[in-house]
Amino acid sequence: MPHTTIYKTFESELRVRPDDIDMFRHVHNSKYLDYVLAARYDQMDVCYGMSMEKFMERGFGWVVKAVHINYKRALVLGDYFIVKTSIETIDDRGCRVRFMITNKTNDKTSCDGWFDFVMIDMITGKAVKIPDDILQHYNMLVEEVAV
Repeated sequence: MPHTTIYKTFESELRVRPDDIDMFRHVHNSKYLDYVLAARYDQMDVCYGMSMEKFMERGFGWVVKAVHINYKRALVLGDYFIVKTSIETIDDRGCRVRFMITNKTNDKTSCDGWFDFVMIDMITGKAVKIPDDILQHYNMLVEEVAV
């Protein structure tokens, strides 16, 4: 029976703050991207066991190459929400991370989409190949699923 590779999904709970609100009294569109990045920062340490600081100690950083977001329902002041993320693909050049933000009160999707990240050398700022030990570490987060 064929298998497909699916990476584990991780969740972080956050809350809308007053400075997230725009003139239309809902969360400004740019804040949703901040929410995903904040969740990923936390999840890298807590869930992946490889914090951003560990990458930086090795002279590496992750930067956004591309992002796509589908807005569905606005969040408003005081809402609690869940940011779910998972790696969709990873290779020696970068990774795609899927995300979904859901309102905790009604479990409805506020937005979803993906980020493409590339690893850079912190000194040169240029893209580098992801080291094998990092790829192996991330591949420990795989769940084989029969299709």
